[in-house]
Amino acid sequence: MKKIDVVLGLQWGDEGKGKVVDVLTPNYKVIARFQGGPNAGHSLHFNDKSYVLNTIPSGIFRDGTVNLIGNGVVIDPAILAGEIAALETAGNDVTSKLVISKKAHLILPTHRILDAASEASKGKTKIGSTLKGIGPTYMDKTGRNGLRIGDILSPEFKKRYNTLKEKHINMLKQYPDFTYDITKYEQDWFAGIEKIRQCAFVDSEQAVNQYIDSDVAILAEGAQGSLLDIDFGTYPFVTSSNTLCAGACTGLGVAPNRIGEVYGIFKAYCTRVGSGPFPTELSDETGEKMRNIGHEFGSTTGRQRRCGWLDLVALKYTVMLNGVTSLIMMKSDVLNTFETIKVATAYDINGEQVSHFPYEINDEIKPVYREFKGWNQDINHIRNYDDFPVEFKEYVEFIENECGVPVKIISVGPDREETILR
Repeated sequence: MKKIDVVLGLQWGDEGKGKVVDVLTPNYKVIARFQGGPNAGHSLHFNDKSYVLNTIPSGIFRDGTVNLIGNGVVIDPAILAGEIAALETAGNDVTSKLVISKKAHLILPTHRILDAASEASKGKTKIGSTLKGIGPTYMDKTGRNGLRIGDILSPEFKKRYNTLKEKHINMLKQYPDFTYDITKYEQDWFAGIEKIRQCAFVDSEQAVNQYIDSDVAILAEGAQGSLLDIDFGTYPFVTSSNTLCAGACTGLGVAPNRIGEVYGIFKAYCTRVGSGPFPTELSDETGEKMRNIGHEFGSTTGRQRRCGWLDLVALKYTVMLNGVTSLIMMKSDVLNTFETIKVATAYDINGEQVSHFPYEINDEIKPVYREFKGWNQDINHIRNYDDFPVEFKEYVEFIENECGVPVKIISVGPDREETILR
């Protein structure tokens, strides 16, 4: 049976999915986003240029590709239009390669206001939202109130928009101290609607399955990370969609038995943006060193990322949940100058060692570490696995033995060329 392959993040996002998809895309005709919204921040670097993609699939720079935004994605027309315009200004053909599911939901200006008002009201308990209106949009989707891309084609579109807008304005009355003005953003939003009309709107589930039946190679591109999954992540500090491999089935309309290779991406260490538990976080000079060497600042938000050692308990958990067939290790070079490298192999919870990912992650959990001697040399120039120092290979092979899945790709820098295929 013909299959669709999936690439996704195994940690809290920011694993380097954009680069990996860009490296893999020569093998695929169709690249499809299946969940999340304009909070993706997938970074690509090639030909001495850097790009950040928020909604557009990462195959957009490859000639002859079809880049599909699936039904599981939520779309802000203003942000998407700005993203298209920026790529076009840089000389890239976008609209002829970009297709959008009619069933993808629209983020309204008032969704963004609701997001900001809700987060502001939480004070110290806020969950670290990117304030893009993504959560409120998914709430309207499950509440069966949402507007979809296909509604743009209806003569009733403006009426439906105003109905939902009024509902949101009434909801905002529960935040009497929160002031807002959506006039400018609303203008940009409707201008964005006109811009994205230049793209093809499709019944994506039909298109995807026709591609599979015709043996066209498809890569489903995940956003955020598995530990941010609405069901299996560190709830409530999670995103609003299913970031796991299963999300590709519902976010594209693909049957589970049509999933092929599952590429799981992880950093050689761990990072997290915003609030939420992080057992291996380093709030010291070592964490600061990781952050500075790795340039760990959000590509979409600019927020400083929290850094820590690799958490193998969490990694084995997400490998299991996703049915990962190949591991991809990113930013290995960030650890070039560390004398000792640690990996959390278990958690100490009230004096008991636990090797599984528990129901609740909190500050009481203490990581149990295994230490490795660092390779303490520059590996950025290496292009063949056999040429890596023995300490680095011991680190890689320990991870793949523990996870039971081979590490097939290793990244030693941001550029396309700084990628080793095993």
